[in-house]
Amino acid sequence: MTQEQLKELICENFGNDKEDIQMESTLQEDLGLDSLDAVELSMAIEEQFGIEIPDEDFANLKTFGDLLEFVSEK
Repeated sequence: MTQEQLKELICENFGNDKEDIQMESTLQEDLGLDSLDAVELSMAIEEQFGIEIPDEDFANLKTFGDLLEFVSEK
């Protein structure tokens, strides 16, 4: 998964602008994702990219950069 693909997924599902998503952007504060959004994002990533993200791992991902790094390693 590329950075652009992940940004696109977030924009499509949550209405964010690509320009607003930076590596240091926090998922909660900067991108405005609440706990339900986080579950939806996790499920969307799993479905689109065929990977599994355990809930306890996703809970530790705080920034877009954290998420990109985790997903890229899968």
